[in-house]
Amino acid sequence: MIDIQLLRKDLDGVAQRLAARKFELDTQTFSHLESERKIVQSRTEELQAKRNQLAKAIGMKKGQGQDASAEMTESAAVNAELHQLTEKLTVLQSQLNDFLMSIPNLPDTSVPHGKSDADNQEVLRWGTVPRFDFPIKDHVDIATALGLDFDSATKITGSRFVVMRGQVARLHRALIQLMLDMHTAKGYTELYVPYIVNAESMRGTGQLPKFEADLFKVPRRVGGDDQDAASDASYENFYLIPTAEVPVTNLMRNTITTAEDLPQRFVAHTPCFRSEAGSYGRDTRGMIRQHQFEKVELVHISKPEDSMAALEQLTQDAEEVLKVLELPYRKVLLCTGDMGFGSTKTYDLEVWLPAQDAYREISSCSNMGDFQARRMQARYKQGQAKPELVHTLNGSGLAVGRTGVAILENYQQADGSVKVPKALQKYMGGIEVLAPST
Repeated sequence: MIDIQLLRKDLDGVAQRLAARKFELDTQTFSHLESERKIVQSRTEELQAKRNQLAKAIGMKKGQGQDASAEMTESAAVNAELHQLTEKLTVLQSQLNDFLMSIPNLPDTSVPHGKSDADNQEVLRWGTVPRFDFPIKDHVDIATALGLDFDSATKITGSRFVVMRGQVARLHRALIQLMLDMHTAKGYTELYVPYIVNAESMRGTGQLPKFEADLFKVPRRVGGDDQDAASDASYENFYLIPTAEVPVTNLMRNTITTAEDLPQRFVAHTPCFRSEAGSYGRDTRGMIRQHQFEKVELVHISKPEDSMAALEQLTQDAEEVLKVLELPYRKVLLCTGDMGFGSTKTYDLEVWLPAQDAYREISSCSNMGDFQARRMQARYKQGQAKPELVHTLNGSGLAVGRTGVAILENYQQADGSVKVPKALQKYMGGIEVLAPST
């Protein structure tokens, strides 16, 4: 979340910056809550000082054998009012915190202004878009004969899941291994993390409370007997991870790292689960938009002054996978109107998909600034200085399923086979071509 001091110092200025990303800040609600907080907090401090004075007076009178009943009566009244105000202050601070939780991150000054993805800025294009002298097929038509099985997945679970068999399953595994090897060779620490997290972890990286409808919730019974089974109070909500960003970044929650231990760079391969409420009808064919998919995720933890350079490096590391696989792509700087909730600056990498005659997102690399760190209280310490918030960054390096889709479509042949990119062949046991079963 953003720093509340920014709202206290320049509420209108923050509102204008947020308006650039299509968010209307409720300045009236904040002003009302903040005014109430000031009044209650000021009165609380007055009463605390009065209570201390009365305690000293009572002590002195009792020590001198004098009657302190008047002071004790007044002290009881002060304590009663103080108790009420303390409870009210707790409620107000909770309301202010909830208010802050709903506000997206402020865009960096280097982010272009715009209303939609049409206003994003293309930074570069790499690679040569393939030309075909035969009718282009999409990845579903190509890979069905190679082991892509949506019907079985629908029977087992439902729509927007997939079963992979044989050659396609091996291609998928090979891509994961290639990506992990590339990133660990560059100094990333490989992690294995839980695929289920608690609500605090989701709040820490910004998925809660705003995006709860897009998550797969896993209620877990935490106590009580059989008679309590129907009670909500006997359950705690856990969540399937929508991205490895959540468990990996939350490793830093409630920790203080030394400056000498920064930056930290992590890589993790995990499945990702997204219910994507409201997205039905978009990209529902094939593997472009699935409820369960795989990613190799990159996470950087950096000092504030180094985070923009870290974003460039993280993005380049993701780009390198596309280059090694010789997949044409473009790099796009997102405008204010197309940025994610927690990002202060984002690059999207979009790979070329011949069947769609378009570039499609395969990685989103974002600098979150101190937005997540403030929620998580993830800090670092330089010598004897006061701890400061770290900056967190994340990006896909890459989305495995979409990388497979790009290979199937860009490397397709007229006879229905698919060439295996050279960099991937050693992970495929030397296989150079995926051929349909005869």
